[in-house]
Amino acid sequence: MVRRLVTLMAVLLMLAAGAGIGVAGWGWWAYRAPGPAAEARAVVVPRGGIGSTIAALQQAGVLAGGQARALLFRAAVHLTRRDGVLHAAELEFPAHGSMADVLSVLRHAHPVLHWVTVPEGLSSQQVADILDRAPVLSGALPTLTEGGILPQTYDYEWGTPRAALLARMRSAMNAALDTVWRDREVVAEIPDRRTLLILASMVERETAIPAERRMVARVFINRLRQGMRLQSDPTVVYGINRGAGPLGHALTRAELETPSAYNTYTLPGLPAGPICSPGLVSLQAVAHPAGGDALYFVADGNGGHIFADSLADHNRNVAVYRAHRQGMPR
Repeated sequence: MVRRLVTLMAVLLMLAAGAGIGVAGWGWWAYRAPGPAAEARAVVVPRGGIGSTIAALQQAGVLAGGQARALLFRAAVHLTRRDGVLHAAELEFPAHGSMADVLSVLRHAHPVLHWVTVPEGLSSQQVADILDRAPVLSGALPTLTEGGILPQTYDYEWGTPRAALLARMRSAMNAALDTVWRDREVVAEIPDRRTLLILASMVERETAIPAERRMVARVFINRLRQGMRLQSDPTVVYGINRGAGPLGHALTRAELETPSAYNTYTLPGLPAGPICSPGLVSLQAVAHPAGGDALYFVADGNGGHIFADSLADHNRNVAVYRAHRQGMPR
C-alpha cells in the first residue's frame, strides 16, 4: 500500500506540474470531472476487493483507464471511507458519471433488477423452460411441482439462484392459496386446498375469458355433485403430453376413449393432479363459483362459451357451434 501511495504522489505531481496547478487542485478536478461513459450502463461489480472493482469499471468504460486514474480512485475510496462501504452487485452508472458519482453508486445505489413473467395456465414444463432461459440467473433449476407456483411477474438481481427464485414463486402460490381458502364459499365438493387447486387449473385451461371462469367452476362443481364425469378436454391433452403444449390437432375419439390418470372422460371425479399453474382469478373463481344449475358448456365460435342446464339445450348449442364452424372460411 505504501508503495502504491508513493507512486500515486509521483504521478499526481507530474500531472499537476504539466497542468500548472497544485496536486490537491488537480485531484479535486479529476474527482469531479465527467467520466468517459457516453451513456448509462449496468456493470457487474464483482466481489474480491477494490482491485477487481476498478478493473471492472475501467473495462466497462465507466472509469477512465490507466494506472493514474486507478490510483486516484483508490485514494478517493480511502479518503471518503466514512461515507460507507462499496457493494458488489450489478449496478447502473450514469452517463459521464464522475468518480464522485461512481463512488455514490457503489455505496448507495440499489442493484439492477431483472424481470421474468410467468403467464397463467402454463405447465411445469413450460415454466421450467422460461426459468432456464431467464438471463443472469444462476444454478440449476430444481424439479417443479405441477400447479405449485403463482403466475405473475417477478423481479430478481444478477446472479440470483434459480432455486431461490423458484422458492419465492412457490411461497407466492402458498400465500395465495391460504388467502383464497380462508375466504372461500364452503362447498362440499371442494373439501381441501388441493381439490381447489386442481379445479382452478382446469378452469384456467378451459377459458381465457376471466368473466366466464366462475361459471365454468359452477359447471364442474354441479357435475361432481351429480356424479357426472367432468369431460374436460384440457385434462385429456395433459394426460397425453404432460403439458408440453398444444397437440397440434383436435382430440380424436380414440384419444378421448383412452384411459389415463388425467382423462376425465373415462375417469370419475377429478384428474390425478393440477394440469397447470392457475392464476389468482381462477383460484378465486373456484372459491366463489357462480350460481345456477348449468352442467354443460360449448364454445360459441367467438372465443367464449355457451352454458346449458340440460343435455337437450347443450345439444342445440353444439349444433349451432358446428354450423358456425362449417360456415367459416378455410
